[in-house]
Amino acid sequence: MKKILSITLILTFFSSCALFVNEYQVNQRKIIAYLLSDFPIPKNSEIIKDPTVVLGTGNAVSGRIVLESGYSPAENLIFYGNATPETGWELLSSKVAEEISLVYGKEGRFATIYITPTTGLGQFFSGDYGSDIVISVVHPDAIADQLPYAGLNYDDLPNID
Repeated sequence: MKKILSITLILTFFSSCALFVNEYQVNQRKIIAYLLSDFPIPKNSEIIKDPTVVLGTGNAVSGRIVLESGYSPAENLIFYGNATPETGWELLSSKVAEEISLVYGKEGRFATIYITPTTGLGQFFSGDYGSDIVISVVHPDAIADQLPYAGLNYDDLPNID
């Protein structure tokens, strides 16, 4: 009886962890959909919590969103090639190789999409790989002072060892 109770408690604990992770994904998608309502994000992607940061509201949003996608870099390139112009973003620059860089502009805002192949043991055995995607969005008013460190003298800074 103790074994059954122990196994039940362990399974309940691990399944509740999965619920918290899924709840985070749902809530983050809602927030990002609100803040970046005009920027497409692949539906199969998963938001990586720690490096993601979004600041501002409405059209004054700046930040970085880090995603993992089950689609290959080529498939994500096709997704962004089709989805971003439909939302009014204009392709300004691109570099397509093993790593893909796309720069889009809209109403003075800029978005950089950096797509790399996911690497790991699972991809080695399956032969199939997904993508890591980093999206950085900058609002034109995000930097007011172009020379914020002009008055600082490097020699006066504390020595950090």
